[in-house]
Amino acid sequence: MKHLVLLSTLFTLLANAMSAQVEPAYRHVVLFKFKDDAPAAKVVEVEKAFMALKGKISLIQEVEWGLNVSPEGLNDGYTHCFFVTFKKKADLERYLPHPAHRAFVDILKPQLDKVLVVDYLAQRK
Repeated sequence: MKHLVLLSTLFTLLANAMSAQVEPAYRHVVLFKFKDDAPAAKVVEVEKAFMALKGKISLIQEVEWGLNVSPEGLNDGYTHCFFVTFKKKADLERYLPHPAHRAFVDILKPQLDKVLVVDYLAQRK
């Protein structure tokens, strides 16, 4: 009888865990087009400063970046893509005014021609 109660309890816990809704990750995608005269060393400084944000802002779950390599020619001059993952929208809202993010923006602005930002909730179906 004890085994049946234990087994019933385990099935109930498993069913509850499987039915629990997991909030989708909040993605923050940032594309940069640097000024034509931006020195290469300054662009590298921006790349490193962006990647260093993860170590300075605990709200960031993951961050990655890369250079545009698309053969389609549809990038409209944007060369750099940064992809940041947060647990929820509220984390992004706390990230934006964070002093470390503001310091990064101060490094970025003098080199930046234009920026494109897209945020979305990750869907996997």
